[in-house]
Parts: sequence; C-alpha cells; structure tokens
Amino acid sequence: MSRVPGWLGRLGAGLTEMSERLDQRRAEVAKEPSGADAETGREPATEPLASPAAAPVPAAAPEPAPPAPRPAAQGPRPDPAEAVPWGVRVAAEAGWRLLVLAGTVWVLMRVISAVQLVVFTFVIALLVTALLQPTVARLTRRGVPRGPATALTAISGFVVIGLMGWFVTWQVMENIDTLSNQIQSGIDDLRNWLLKSPFHVTDKQINQIAKNLREAIGANADQITSAGLEGVQVIVEALTGILLVFFSTLFLLYDGKRIWEWFLKLVPSAARPGVAGAGPRAWRTLTAYVRGTVLVALIDAIFIGIGIYFLDVPMAVPLAVFIFLFSFIPLVGAVASGALAVIVALVTQGVFTALMTLVVVLAVQQIEGHVLQPFILGRAVRVHPLAVVLTVAAGGMVAGIGGAVVAVPLVAVSNTVVGYLRQYSAELQQQKASAPSAGESASENEGEGAGEPAPAAAEGSAGA
Repeated sequence: MSRVPGWLGRLGAGLTEMSERLDQRRAEVAKEPSGADAETGREPATEPLASPAAAPVPAAAPEPAPPAPRPAAQGPRPDPAEAVPWGVRVAAEAGWRLLVLAGTVWVLMRVISAVQLVVFTFVIALLVTALLQPTVARLTRRGVPRGPATALTAISGFVVIGLMGWFVTWQVMENIDTLSNQIQSGIDDLRNWLLKSPFHVTDKQINQIAKNLREAIGANADQITSAGLEGVQVIVEALTGILLVFFSTLFLLYDGKRIWEWFLKLVPSAARPGVAGAGPRAWRTLTAYVRGTVLVALIDAIFIGIGIYFLDVPMAVPLAVFIFLFSFIPLVGAVASGALAVIVALVTQGVFTALMTLVVVLAVQQIEGHVLQPFILGRAVRVHPLAVVLTVAAGGMVAGIGGAVVAVPLVAVSNTVVGYLRQYSAELQQQKASAPSAGESASENEGEGAGEPAPAAAEGSAGA
C-alpha cells in the first residue's frame, strides 16, 4: 500500500512533462505559417485543446477553408445633377424660367383682355398727357396756377380733336353725293375698259360678277344687321372711352408727380432706386415719341393734302385729316392712308391722276422716313424697323387698331427702361466689387479695426 502513492506521483510527473512538450511543439507550429496561410497572409485557425488529463494525445487541427473572393472596391455614387451634361442642365434652367415668364405674360394678357377698355383709355391718356404736359409746364412757369393751367390745356386739346372729327364728318357728308356719282362713273369706266381690254372679258361675265356680289350681300344680310347692332355697342364703348380718357388726362396733368410717388411705394425697396431712375427716362422717351409722331404726321398730312388738292382729287382736306390720324400707326398707317388716297383718285379722276397721287404719297413718305424721322425723333426713340413691323402686327392681332397704335410707344419705352436697368445693375456691381478693395486699403493704413466698416458703408451708399 505504501508503494501506490509513489507510482501515482511518477505517472503524474510524466504526464506533466509530456503536456509541456506538446504545448511547446504546438507553439512552434503556430509560429510557422502553412502554405495557404502564407498566400493569404492569414494566421491558421487553431482549435482549443482539451485539458491534458482528458486527452493526452491532441487531435489534428482541420485545414482552413480557402478565403472567399472579395468584391471589387466601389467609390461613392456621383450626384445625379452632376451626371447630367452641362448643356442639358443650362437648357433646363433656361427652359423652366422661360415657361414661368410665358405663363406670367399669358395671365397678364388675360387680365388686360378682361379690362381692355380701361387699359386702352389709360394708355391713350398717357399719350395725350405726354403731348399736353409741356403746355401745362409753360403756363405754370408764367404764373398761371396749376389747376386752371391743367383745365385750360386739357379742354383746348380735346376741343381741337373734336373739331377735327367734326370737320371730317362734315366734309364726308357734304361730298357723299358727288363722291357716289363719281364712284359710279368710275365703275362704268372700269367696265368699259375691261370690255375693250385684251383680257377678253365679256359683258355676260361682268353681269355675273355683279349678280354674285348682290347675292352675297343678300345672303349675309343677317350678319350685316348684327354688325350694325355691334356698331351701336362700339359707339357706346367709344363714348365711354372718350370720357375715361378725358378724366384720366386731367388727373395725370394735374397730379402726375404724386401718382408716380404713390406707385413707387408699391415697388419693393430693393428695386425702388432703379425704378425711380428708369421712370423719368421712360417719360422723356414717351414725350419725344408723341411729339415727333405728331409733327411728322402733320407734315405728311399737309404736303400730301396739298398734292392731291392740286390734282383735283375730291375731299382732299378730309383725306389729309385721315392721313394725319393714320400716321400714328407706324408704317402700316402710312400705307393704308396713302392707298385710300390713291383709290379715291383712281375711282374719281382716272388712272393718270391715281398714278400722280401715288407718286406724291411715295415721295412724301420717303422724305419722312429718311429725313424727318431721324431729324425730329433723333436718338430718343431707337427701335429697329423690323421690330416696328413685328410689334405693329402683334398689337393689331391682339387688340386691333388700338393695339397697333400703342404697340410701338410701348416697345420704345420698354427698350429705354431695360437699357437703363442693365446699366444701373452694372454700376451697382462695380460699386460692390470696389467696396472690399477700399476696406483693404483702409486696413493697411489705419489698422485692422479701422478698415472693417468700409465695405458696409460702401454698400449702404450704393443701396441708397
């Protein structure tokens, strides 16, 4: 019994020594990487060993599985806006802004068409005010109070316009019988000329054309009647418009400055200096346009009227008044009034008189276009002839004769306003750009604290 504990002690010591050797060998194997581990650079995975008492001989460690392939490295995705080409982005930015502007213009046109009479009367009142305002200013400088000067000028102006209309109506009514007979005689002469002309027109064909005209007039009798009723409505609207023009002109002549100051209060404060500077320039452009147009129309009417009077064309004076009124429609009005004079001369006096009338009209209009307008209007109204033609056409399509009359002055004023605002914006940018340099120079001379308020002061002066 005494030998048993010694044997057990030697066995335990042997097992302990064997366990230490296995641990040492395992440590050496762990330090040396295997082939697969050497390629991937990973250390071999080891299983935890059992205690020496439970398993004297360690089990073989399983070989590590080959590593899965790693996906290719991907950077962050770009911003979608940056992926769109630059030209497409610019086109899109310009496109939606143009759509907004087009929508604004469309809504504005709808509003104007709803109150068309009020808008036209106010615009005509502005044109009349631009024509009469120098007279009011002249009377005021001579000591006449502003109220009586305004009333006297406005009443005189509208009396002159009314006398012109009455004179034209009186001349037409006085000469309507003579003109009708001359027109009938001219039609008979034209018929005889067609019968004898080389066009081989027969009397039967002429009668058939006349019959077709009579049938067309009879078939459209209802439309002619409705047009007459619409004519009554037009007369009522015309009288209403005349009253609105008269009262609007009175208030604009008497209190135009305060009306402009009230309008400036509606403008945002940031844009108020630019609008305040553009307003007087726009008014000078409108005044120059109205004065120049009246003077050119008066010269056209006088010279063409004298020419057709010496050619014995009937109603020479009423035709001259028509030429004066139609001259307010640029380009188109001169052509229409000249064509009217030529037609009257053709029907009443024959082909030779019509050709001579055409020569007179063309000569006066050429002198007007190349001498009078550049000399009288000068640089105050600078609108390209193509812009004038397109503007008159667009105004006529939108609002008829009234739109054709106000289209060109509107474009001229808009051109002046846009040009001034562009120049004002450029000057403001230059002032803001020069403000930091002024602050830097001040900081260099007087120190860092003294140069800080300079930019703010410059910006404040520019905004004021």
